[in-house]
This record gives sequence, structure tokens and C-alpha cells, in this order.
Amino acid sequence: MKFLPAQLLYFFQNRKTQKNVAALVRFLLFVLLIILFYSMLFHYIMVLEGRNFSWVTGLYWTLTVMSTLGFGDITFFSDTGHIFTIVVLLSGIVLLLVILPFTFIQFFYAPWLEAQERSRVSRELPKETRDHVLLTEFGPITERLIDNLNHRHVKYAILERDWQRAAELNDLGYQVVLGELDDPETWNRLQVQQAALVVATGDDLTNTSAAFTVREVTQDVPMVLSATEENSLDILNFPVKVHVFLFHQILGRRLAERTVGLGRPINIVSQIDELVLGEISASQTTLAGRSLGVILDEERRVHRPEERVQVIGLWERGKFLAPQMDVVVSKRSILLLAGSLTQMDAFEAQHVSPSAGELNNAPVLILGGGRVGRAVAETLHQHSLRFSIVEKDPDTRELEKIVSDHVVSGDAADIEVLEKAGIMEARTVIVTTRDDAMNMYLCFYCRQLRADVQIISRTTLQRSVSKLHTAGADLVLSYASMGANSIMNILSTDEISMFTEGLNIFTLPVPRRLLGQTLAEGRIREVTGCSVIALQTGKGLVAGLGAETRLEGGESLVMIGSSEAEERFSDFFPQN
Repeated sequence: MKFLPAQLLYFFQNRKTQKNVAALVRFLLFVLLIILFYSMLFHYIMVLEGRNFSWVTGLYWTLTVMSTLGFGDITFFSDTGHIFTIVVLLSGIVLLLVILPFTFIQFFYAPWLEAQERSRVSRELPKETRDHVLLTEFGPITERLIDNLNHRHVKYAILERDWQRAAELNDLGYQVVLGELDDPETWNRLQVQQAALVVATGDDLTNTSAAFTVREVTQDVPMVLSATEENSLDILNFPVKVHVFLFHQILGRRLAERTVGLGRPINIVSQIDELVLGEISASQTTLAGRSLGVILDEERRVHRPEERVQVIGLWERGKFLAPQMDVVVSKRSILLLAGSLTQMDAFEAQHVSPSAGELNNAPVLILGGGRVGRAVAETLHQHSLRFSIVEKDPDTRELEKIVSDHVVSGDAADIEVLEKAGIMEARTVIVTTRDDAMNMYLCFYCRQLRADVQIISRTTLQRSVSKLHTAGADLVLSYASMGANSIMNILSTDEISMFTEGLNIFTLPVPRRLLGQTLAEGRIREVTGCSVIALQTGKGLVAGLGAETRLEGGESLVMIGSSEAEERFSDFFPQN
């Protein structure tokens, strides 16, 4: 498409283009006939005035008058000639200066530009393409997923139906292919038989169409589909090798699970074999105001190595802090722990504050009664926690199924509405609206009203995470990252979502550079920011590692860290 002949060939193959060019040609022929007719009349009137000119002169006079140049070297003497000149001049203004430019732009120039734009967007992937991920929508989840795929050097392509949107994404540097979701030939051009995964995150009807079209082409490639309604699950689950996610429901459940006092004090986030990963708010413990160095020394004095829980870091207003000895735990800190269930029990027995049980009678305030808010309420209801929902336009038919206390109808930014909902007695405020700007406003407002309340917020865009923490949120869960991590787990099981936005657990083989070294000698945390929490060996998972643990071949490191820290690890300790 880089050469003019190829562009012209593509341009004239389009049926709409052929019709446009035919219309333009017809108009040009009409203008040419008018010019020839005026040239003939020019000769006839000149003969009446007793003068004679060549046919070339007649054509020359007609064009100069119609184009309004009017050099004045050839003129009529009679009124008839003057009237004819006026007619030629006015028709030239209309035909050549008004209609012709617009006709040319509409029927040729604009389609030509459109064809050039379309030619820049691919319509197929190379036949050798394989192990790639195909995406049917570009949104917050897929945008975050593409970042993860690029980080892991996994090829992808976005299938886009609208060429203008495809051109925009292409200009932004994304790999885009133009085609229809319900056309099997489109999926053949995308080499779907050799793909690693197909991800459809549109509406339920679009995802259903995409899923059955893909299955018409191949039965082998796995698919991930998003659903907005539970009623769609049976239909979306019908094709084989399909994973269906209700992302809004998953996000609501995870928001609710972060509530202080939900179940045991330590919130168990994930589990890998015998290794349990959890978090606990410092406000529920006796550790606030103390440094990690003092806390770890006390742990070493009280518990044997096999009984000690591993403090792998803490969250402080959205920032992950590695477990350095001089880091001081504040009331708003969230400690990140790793260990067995027995070790978690020992930690709770030693450090959980006796006053933590006082939270059991305090309600939870949910701001927003949409799909995410209802999922939060359903989870709290399953744990028999009191809660209230604030919603401007509550869908009572949906909320009546799960509400145990009451729904407060009104604006969450109204102090009277918040007081009626119980903001002054709440243990936790969970902000669930879809508008990130509104969530920032509500987090800041609630923090001004209650400095001690736990505030948990959702966000749609990753760039809003730090702003929400600045506004007063203790925890922020990203809809985009949650969805992207869920999909990545289907594609590759070496990483799971952990704790909150920006912190992951991943497994990598021990690099050759670290073989034979101890963890202390490798200085992994100091160099990369990643913390080693376990070793995957041939005999299983080994937790409770010490600085003297020696790394051997055939083992894998189970680490925790941000995406940037993982990238630094890959750069500093390249794989064999």
C-alpha cells in the first residue's frame, strides 16, 4: 500500500468509490458539454456582429469568462453579446467555482483520503503468526492487558469493525486488524487456529456472536468472555474451552473482602499450595507507631523460624514499602504477610488488638448501588454484616434481593444523606461509582468527615489510582487491572493478582547468575525491589525462607513486586 499503483488499485476496487467516480465523470462531461455549447454560441453571436474567430479562440473566451478571469481582450459590442457574457459568467461561477470543488471533494478527494486511511490498517495477520492473543474490544481492561502482554513480549491484535476507530488505534501504536466479528473469514485472516487466546469484552450479544463464530472456525483455541448479566452465563458458557467472567461482580466481591472485620482479622487474599498470602490493617493490631525492625526482632524472640509469619512489605497510602528495618507502621498502614495458616494464627494471637472486636457492630457504608455496589452488598450480606447503600436512583427490585438494612436514596455528596446512611458510625466506606472523578470527590469528602474510617474505592482507569489515595482512600482496586490479571491467569498461570493495584506475585526460574548464591548474596530486594516469598522445588513449595537459603538449579523463585520491579528483575537477572 506504500506505492501509488497499489493504492489506486485498492481505491478503484471499492464499489462505493466506483459509483462516486462515475458521478464525478458524469458531472465533468456535463460541464464539458456546456463549455462546447457556449463556444458555439460565441461564434454565432460574433458572426451577427460582423466578426469571425477561430474555434480555439471561442474555447479560450468561454473558459476565461466562466473562470471569472475575463482578460477583456475579446468582448462583444451588442446587448445580445453582453447578456450572453453575463449568462456564461454566472453559470461559470455556479458550475466551476461552487459545484465543481464540492463535487470533486465529495466524490473523489474525500474517498481518496479515506482509502489512504483504510489502506494503513491491516486486514490480516501474517500466516506464520502464532501464540498471539486476539482482542475484540479496546477498553480499560484490554488497554491494561495489552501493557501486560507487551511486558511479556506476547503478540496481540485488536479486531475493530470501524475503520476510523481502527485508524485512531493504529496511530496510537496498537496492532489493529479491520474486520467483522461475525465473519468466519475475518478470524481465518487473524490466524485464529494458531492463537493462544481470544478475548471478547464487549456486550453480551456481541460476545456471544464472536464466540460462536470462532467456534465455527476452530474448536481448540481457548476464549475469555466478559458478561454483564448473570442471565447470559448459560449462553456464553455453551461453547467449549470458554472462561466467562462477571468482572463487575468479581470487583464488588474483592472490594467487600477488604472490609475491616470481615471474617478473621487477617484477610486471606491468595493461596499457593501451603503458602497463604494475607493482609491486615495496622488499626486492628498493636503495631501502629512501631518500626518493622522492632516488630521483626520481637517475632524472632517469640517464635521459632517455622512459626514466624513473613512480613513482605506494607502499603502506606497507595505506596508499597519494602520491609526495611527503619520503616514505621502507621494506623493507616496495611501489612502484607506470607506464611502458613498456623503462622497466621500465631501472628493474630500475638498482635491483634483486643479492641478489634468492637468493629463487629459497626455498619459498612456503600456509596453507589450499581452492579459493583450490589455485588459488594451481596458479599457483606453473606457474612451477616450490617450495611447501607446510598444511591441516587436505586433499582429497588435488584437491591431488595440482598439488602439487610436499608437503601438511602439521595446524593452521596450531601452531608444529610451520608449522616442518614450512618457515616459517623461506619467502620468502612466503600465507593463503587463508575466515575473516577466522583470517587475522588467522595473519598476526600468522607475522609474530612471521618479521619479514622477505612475507605475503599474502585477505579476504572489505572491513572486514577494514585489520585484516589491522595484523596484519602486506604485501598484502591482497579477494574482494569483486576480484569487484565484475571485474563493473564488464563493465558499464563505464573502470575496472580495480589492485594491491590500495582502489586503482583509471579514465578520465574532461578537465573543462572543466582545459582549457588544465598538470598543474602543475591541482593534481589535491594537491586530490583522484588521480595522472594517462597521457592518452587521438585518436592513442592518451600516457604519461610531465610537469608541463608541457597538457590539451586531446577528451582523457581516465587516473588512479589510491582510490574516495574519484575521488569528490573528480568533486566538485571536475565533468564538462561
